[in-house]
This record gives sequence, C-alpha cells and structure tokens, in this order.
Amino acid sequence: MIPVPLSARSIRAIAVCATALLATTAAVSAAGTASAQSAAPPVVPLPSVDPFYTYDGSLEGHAPGAVLDTRTMPYGFHQLATPITSTQVLYRTTDQFDRPTTTVATILRPLVPGPAKLISYHMAYDALGSECDPSYTLTGNGAYSQAGTFEQGVITGYLAAGFTVVVPDYEGPDLEWTIGRQSAYAALDGVRAAETVLGLPASTPVGLAGYSGGSVPTQWGAEVAPSYAPELNVVGAAAGGLPVNLAHNLPYVSGSTHWAGVIPALIVSYQRAYDLDTSAFLSEYGQQIVDTVSSQCINAFASKYPGLTDGEMVRAPYTSLLDVPSVVESINDNIMGTAGTPRVPMLLAVGDVDGTGDSVMVTADVEGLAHEYCERGVAVTYAQYDRMSHSEAFLPFQAQAAQFFTDRFAGATPTSNCGVVGPGNDLAPTPVP
Repeated sequence: MIPVPLSARSIRAIAVCATALLATTAAVSAAGTASAQSAAPPVVPLPSVDPFYTYDGSLEGHAPGAVLDTRTMPYGFHQLATPITSTQVLYRTTDQFDRPTTTVATILRPLVPGPAKLISYHMAYDALGSECDPSYTLTGNGAYSQAGTFEQGVITGYLAAGFTVVVPDYEGPDLEWTIGRQSAYAALDGVRAAETVLGLPASTPVGLAGYSGGSVPTQWGAEVAPSYAPELNVVGAAAGGLPVNLAHNLPYVSGSTHWAGVIPALIVSYQRAYDLDTSAFLSEYGQQIVDTVSSQCINAFASKYPGLTDGEMVRAPYTSLLDVPSVVESINDNIMGTAGTPRVPMLLAVGDVDGTGDSVMVTADVEGLAHEYCERGVAVTYAQYDRMSHSEAFLPFQAQAAQFFTDRFAGATPTSNCGVVGPGNDLAPTPVP
C-alpha cells in the first residue's frame, strides 16, 4: 500500500491541467463571440455513415501504420468551434487476431513551435456507438461528456506545452471496448501514421498516455511495442485506472450503484470481438439490456442500471458470466501483463476509495501488475490515491503523468519505487469451467 499525498509539485501540475481546461473554454468562447454564425463547428456525419472511414481497396499490400487517406477537420469543443484545426488520418492497423483492419486518428499540432515530441493520448471514450469516437467528438460534435471535456483540457495542455498529440480511435471500426492487443496496435500504428503525415523520423520521442479505458491501449501498447513497433522511440507510458483482469472487476461492480451498467456493455464488446454466442447464456432480461446499450457511450449506460448483478444477466444453468467457458476464455485473453515486457519506464496509478478499489478498478490488481513488471526489471512508478474514487483520481493522475513525461522527454534517469511495491493480487488466468 503506497498512499500518495499531493505534493506542491503535484498541486502545481493539477493547476496546469485546470488552466488548460480554462484555456480551451476561453478559446471556444472567443471563437463563439467573434461571429454568431461561427459559434458552432460544422456538422459532420457520424463515422458509421461517413465514407472517409471506409477503405475499399485491399489492405494486404499495406504495412501496419500505412496512411490510406487524410483530411483537415476542425478541433471543436462541445458544439463550439475553436481556431484550431486537426488532421484526420485513416490508416491500416491490426486486429486482435492479427488480421489487417483500419481505423482513424486525429493529429493535433503543437500551439508553439519547438523540437518534435509526440504524445499518443488515449481518450476514455468507452464506446459501443460511433458517435463516441474521438475523431467525431473532437470536432465539437456529439453529446456532452464531462470526462471528455476534462480530457480535452489535458490534450490542450499538452498542445500548449509544445507536444504534437495523436488521438486514435483505438476501439476500431466495430467499437470493441477493452480488447487489449488490437487497442495497442491501433495506438502504435496511429503514431506511425502521424509520423508519416508530419514527415517526422522514427526517432521522434513518443509518450503513451491514458486513463481508465484509455489505459488499455497505453499499457498494452507498452507491452507489444518491442515486438510490434520496435522502430518507434517510445520513452514512457503513463496509465491510470487500469482494468487489469476483468474477471476481478466483474464481481466488484456487480450490484454497484454507479458502475453495474458496464456489465452488459462488456458483453457487447466481447461478442463483437470474439463472436460469442450470447443466446446460449444470456437471460431474457440480460439480452434486453444488451440490445439497449449496444450503440451507446459509457455516460449513457454506466449508472443507468443501479443494482444490476452479474447473475441477472445469465440464465440457468449459469449463475454468473464467469460460469460461461467462452466468456472466461475471452477475459483471459485480455489480462494485462501477458503480451510482453515494456522496455520503457511506466507510471501505473489507481485510486482506492473502499479498501478494494476505486469503485470500478481493483487496486490490488494494478499493484500486482506493477509488482510483476518490477520483477521483470521495468522501471515502474506505482501510485495509489487513497480515499479517491475512479473519477476523483483522474486529476492527480494527470498531474503525476505531466511530471512523468517532463522527466521522460528531458532524458532524466528513470526512477521507480519498486522497492516498496507490494505483491498485489495474483493475476493468473481464471480456470475455464
């Protein structure tokens, strides 16, 4: 257990995040008052019906990260325009089963010139419908999301600090949430595509960053980068609020007031990725909820089913999703720490509001992952924010990540606190029933 009190430096970094958010608000306010007609960003079609997102040619001749198309788009903010523009890139990537596929990333250039440095920022869009894709919401379209608003503040902060920021739609065209390797491939290939678009060498320093759902491409990206994208100069990865082993998260959120809605949403995602025959195990009520959430963003489903239990989702003879062999096999395929060993310093962070977790992520799972990496010789900083829920831990994590990347991009000697990281939970696969 490593409580992390907020130091003066952390408080200053939090202030930077807050200032960035205010700067974003000020920018869109200025854009909105300049002309009533320019207050709203141009309406763009949903990715599901936008032809830009579809590549009709063969992908077999294209290497991972190959640029297939680009376009200039606005950088908007909750239905308001800003003076900033972005470049969207359609590129070739790889799915969970090593098959070629495509996705889109948004490239944002720094607000001040300087040496090239790049952050692959992974938003926690936790989506089942294309209206949640960052490439869509970052244009200023889509429904309001408080989490998305704060993440745009963080992104703008990195832009103001001279970073190029790449924001991939890492869930892919089918919106497959929490699927590990393919999320990592999409993030790393987004970096490759961005470097091509911007004419940057592979030696350009890169940081991987993400919280909650965004921790998935971050952590998995650090694991698979040595084998999948060894030419990229990744200098560090900062992941907060990690779903390390969903077999442990599932009983934790079952019956929850605020997070039980993620249970049917995860079923949708795993059915898409692993072609699960959900008719073989879902109850009638479970199927009804799955159908309802199948095109929604997380803010529409996470807290909409207070008290929903894992057992209510299945029918006899099953009493839990963890009784279903195909579900357990799919979850086991996505346990963090199983795809490789990062070769870069890692920041791993999580809250602990109730002695078990941050209300959705299991604290000892993150500690167990940190301990495993430490055993493999990775320079890990493990941060535990006691008495903080998942949403409350977001700001201190961003503060610590900002300092972490300041050190990493400056070439400072990596530090770690492996000497005091406890063993945490056993992250072994769940036995298949």
